[in-house]
Amino acid sequence: HVQLVESGGGSVQVGGSLRLSCVASVDTIGRYCMGWFRQIPDKERERVAGIESDGSTSYADSVKGRFTISKDKAKNTLYLHMNSLKPEDTALYYCAAMTDGGVCGGPPFEYKFWGQGTQVTVS
Repeated sequence: HVQLVESGGGSVQVGGSLRLSCVASVDTIGRYCMGWFRQIPDKERERVAGIESDGSTSYADSVKGRFTISKDKAKNTLYLHMNSLKPEDTALYYCAAMTDGGVCGGPPFEYKFWGQGTQVTVS
């Protein structure tokens, strides 16, 4: 069983930056496809960025050039560096692990383990 704990959310002004972290309970970050998702009330969960076990990354069009996903295998930690934040980036952000196979970058249901979320508010 994998536990994921996010941190780093908060309130920031438009144009500001935040770095989200996601610490895994076991050796997960380096072995599996990992993703960052976000959700606002009454909307579907949206994939923001993903990183494969080999380090390949992918991003939603809405965050390309502004967000960067990275990982530190030694610390078993996943990061999301967010720059040039906009009000539409306001959401609850989750990290997730795809441990049962599937196409990295796939929809939320393919990710088996989820963190509790960390709120990002941009105003």
